[in-house]
Amino acid sequence: MNDRYDAGAADHGADQYELVGYDEYGQPVYRQVRPQQTQQQTYDPYAQQTQQYGQGYGYDPYAQQGTQPPAYDYGAYDPYATGSHQGGGPAPGTAHDPYGQTAATGATGRQPLAAEQTAQQTARIPQQAGPTHDQEAPAEPQRDYHTEQFAFVEEPDANSEDVIDWLKFTENRTERREEARRRSRSRIVALAVVFALVAAGGVGYLWYAGKLPGLSSDGSATGTATTAGAQKRDVIVVHLHDVKGDGTATALLVDNTTTRRGTTVLLPNSLALTSDDGTTTTLAKSVEDDGSDGTREALDTVLGTDIEGTWRLDTPYLQNLVDLVGNIDVDTDTDVPDPSAKKKGTAPLVNQGRDQTLSGKMAVAYATYRAPGEAQDAQLERFGQVLQSVLRKLSSDPQAATTTIQTLQQILDPSLTDKDLGTFLAGLSDLAKGGDYKTDLLPVQSDGTLSAQTGAGIVRNVLGGTAKSPDKDAAVSVSVQNATGVKDNTEQARVVLLNGGFTFLEGGTGTARATSEVVYADAADKANATEVAKTLGLPAGSVTKGKISGGADVSVVLGQDYKPSSD
Repeated sequence: MNDRYDAGAADHGADQYELVGYDEYGQPVYRQVRPQQTQQQTYDPYAQQTQQYGQGYGYDPYAQQGTQPPAYDYGAYDPYATGSHQGGGPAPGTAHDPYGQTAATGATGRQPLAAEQTAQQTARIPQQAGPTHDQEAPAEPQRDYHTEQFAFVEEPDANSEDVIDWLKFTENRTERREEARRRSRSRIVALAVVFALVAAGGVGYLWYAGKLPGLSSDGSATGTATTAGAQKRDVIVVHLHDVKGDGTATALLVDNTTTRRGTTVLLPNSLALTSDDGTTTTLAKSVEDDGSDGTREALDTVLGTDIEGTWRLDTPYLQNLVDLVGNIDVDTDTDVPDPSAKKKGTAPLVNQGRDQTLSGKMAVAYATYRAPGEAQDAQLERFGQVLQSVLRKLSSDPQAATTTIQTLQQILDPSLTDKDLGTFLAGLSDLAKGGDYKTDLLPVQSDGTLSAQTGAGIVRNVLGGTAKSPDKDAAVSVSVQNATGVKDNTEQARVVLLNGGFTFLEGGTGTARATSEVVYADAADKANATEVAKTLGLPAGSVTKGKISGGADVSVVLGQDYKPSSD
């Protein structure tokens, strides 16, 4: 193929165009050739010759070794690397580059200067596509861009490095702030969840243990699923017998296994009960006359409870029990004289004060002491203090507590065994040591019945029962006025009358007089008046008929001849 095209014959004068190669789209690329330029030049854009390398391969990609620009010969371009000589391979003295272009080397070494300048201009000036036979040469040359012209895009400078570093720093700082915010939110959420769980668990425990504000004394609350009556309780009754003073004190020991609370309920001796024969009596008289079984049944009837057993604790056994547990500590409310002291002015056996350490003998003296003129409730509360202190010192281990009970060598009620009593007391001991134990006094009115509010409230909440006081309409009501000059005689007469099955009515205090008087208004009540005089220890001559005020069946005025008996 002839690579030269005579443009002069095609109305273009003396200029000629020569095919120099193909662009990246496969289109032919031409260059304009002047008539005087006849020498072919070899095109090699990458392989440059230097004087240092006379022959062979003179490749210097950055032209660092030569002093002159490379010479290109566009006339010997073979796009398919087939060569234009007769051998089928590259012409002698030429070097084939990786793009299928042949570079001229030969013996001449360098091209003329004019040819080099023309090649440089040709390499730097965009080439025009050569004309065909049917069209003229393009008016404007087509631009040809080389990779080297855009090298600046890939070469970062110092300013670009600073910008990149600043962007990275800003991005990292923002990410750190976001991460810190996320961690903070996570911690807040976690703490809120923990606090909610702790609060819910604490409230649940307080509800289960019956310690929430607004609960009643046994831990029950209005609207809760577990009502006071539905709670499980274990109850036994304890009778303290003073073998020297011939008196008794009674208490109920309650273990609420639902709310895990223990209580001692003190029962006054004046509590009205119904005896076996259906008559009204008092707790003290019931213990003396009816014994353990009769009293337990009477208490179940009045309080609506289910007492499981009776523990008769005589004062010698109480003394031994305190000594076995290693003494007790009690906040005593009074000085207690030594019963064995023969001289007045002897130092008290028990001193008043906080955290008084009591031995067995001292504990018995304090539990049974009743000062002159004191109500029986004061002595009963001292007995409750001793009981709770003993429970705090007793072992919480059922086996050890059982051993302590067995060591006392008591003859227990058949409904209780040593093991049953020991296990029961060990459970109460655990509650007393943990602060889940208290002592309540059951309020009783002057006629022996329970108060509608306080008394019935303790029965309902602590014992889980319903108060049912005996019908006092069938009992003889007795009004008592104290004219003896001794204030305590009113209480003494009240206890005696209640124990005798009478209803006691407070008549106040009158002017002191020498003799007593028992008055009845209705002839039908003469026999009752006689019985009242006998119960109080008054002579039969004191009974007379007269006017009575206050709605009582019999009226009594106590004079200085009245001698109270010990209850």
